[in-house]
Amino acid sequence: MDIASLNLDKAHTVLVTGGAGFIGSNLCETLLKNGNRVVCLDNFSTGKRENIETLLPYNTFTLIEGDIRNLEDCRVACENMDYVLHQAALGSVPRSISDPITSNDVNVSGFLNMLVAARDGKVKRFIYAASSSTYGDSRNMPKVEEIIGKPLSPYAVSKYVNELYADVFNKTYGLDTIGLRYFNVFGRRQDPNGAYAAVIPKFVSSLIQYRSPTINGDGSFSRDFTYIDNVVEANIRALTTDNKRALNTVYNVAVGQRTDLNELVNVLKEYLSDFDSEIKKIDITYGPERAGDVPHSLASIEKAKSLLGYNPRYDLRSGLKEAVEWYWKNLK
Repeated sequence: MDIASLNLDKAHTVLVTGGAGFIGSNLCETLLKNGNRVVCLDNFSTGKRENIETLLPYNTFTLIEGDIRNLEDCRVACENMDYVLHQAALGSVPRSISDPITSNDVNVSGFLNMLVAARDGKVKRFIYAASSSTYGDSRNMPKVEEIIGKPLSPYAVSKYVNELYADVFNKTYGLDTIGLRYFNVFGRRQDPNGAYAAVIPKFVSSLIQYRSPTINGDGSFSRDFTYIDNVVEANIRALTTDNKRALNTVYNVAVGQRTDLNELVNVLKEYLSDFDSEIKKIDITYGPERAGDVPHSLASIEKAKSLLGYNPRYDLRSGLKEAVEWYWKNLK
């Protein structure tokens, strides 16, 4: 992704926590290719070394293998950093329901460690991955940043607590923060394997292997699916903005379009059929709804457009076109 138009200041150094993960590795790559110095902190619990293999030869890239649950690792990583893009977390609503303690340790205690390390390291700005799960049982559509409901999972609780801590650290210690509430991000390097894989890579993997994808529920649940390059853009805009009014708040990072799971699978089948026409004939399997799932999610992105200049270049179809091509090359 070319971010030259975003006026990224190449004199800065940026720490990306969870930098070997799906979103983190894309951020590291974009920053490096645009001439910046990048430090990646990852413990490889969910991140993959293969995601950053092509970045290791850069003399402006440093890998620190460490854990955000260890304050000293956080302090070392934040040393001499201008900015932090905090992506490290233990994702997945089902995983948090199965193991709330570990989700809390990583997402809350780890987040607090990073805030303390960033404060003590005199970091200029702390940008962090928030989550649309924070909207919980709110029925407002589209979702606007100032109106949330009660969380529906331990994961949602942990991500909401992140926002509260970020606000307190700004008011108490003067640390500038920006939270980005991601809505169902998808794209290159997203892992299709494991019990907690995201829905798009899981569906693509099944279809490529000529297996029927399983939809939880009747397929009517809908999401604001967001391509990875939109998320990278939002992070860079949050990093580079000189608009003081844009700081110390949270933003939806999405497209502003809602797609149900039945339509999603049909579009995937359509695009994958360009590579193999037999895929179009594969049937869909329906299973029980998942605990903690929100029926519908749709974001208002007006705040991010107005204050950050965010303007997503990929809608669902154009993003899926890119993602499907990547998966076909890398999963076959």
